[in-house]
Amino acid sequence: MCLAVPAKVVSRADASTVTVDLHGNRVAVSDMLVDALVPGDWVLIHAGFAIQKLSATEAAATWAVLEEVTDVKGS
Repeated sequence: MCLAVPAKVVSRADASTVTVDLHGNRVAVSDMLVDALVPGDWVLIHAGFAIQKLSATEAAATWAVLEEVTDVKGS
């Protein structure tokens, strides 16, 4: 199963790479699939690529579902 997770763009590393905050971890990812990312944007990350922009509300809702699934699975 493949899973894309929300992350917040914190800086631009170079012309095709951004650094994102992925639930407290800083990760460099390619932004070649998403136009014009700037710090503060929320994106879905999959396999080292930003694949879609999200709103902050969509990102929070996605993390809530992922945390719920993790809690249920751990029970």
